Amino acid sequence: MSDINIVVEDRAGNTSELVAPTDMGLSLMEFLKACEYDVLATCGGMALCATCCVDVMEGEENLKEMSDDEYAMLDTLPDLLPNSRLACQLQLSPAMNGLKVRLHAMD
Repeated sequence: MSDINIVVEDRAGNTSELVAPTDMGLSLMEFLKACEYDVLATCGGMALCATCCVDVMEGEENLKEMSDDEYAMLDTLPDLLPNSRLACQLQLSPAMNGLKVRLHAMD
């Protein structure tokens, strides 16, 4: 099976369950943008802007370990949560089935 289910909560608190392909090499950021979520992704997925930040509500243990670049970028956010991640750094994979994320609040 190459599709996974991801639950996304937008900034208004609305929740949607989405089916995401894992065989196209997409990041979570690219998938969220394709689903027309309000994700700026100003840097285009280079872990340089943190405008694609999400808070992982469920499934964090199934994600790959955070890179130093991702950690350094997240560390610049004033409202960083322990479960915050950059969606551009999360490659969609079968292990992420059931992932639940909330779009991080933006100022």
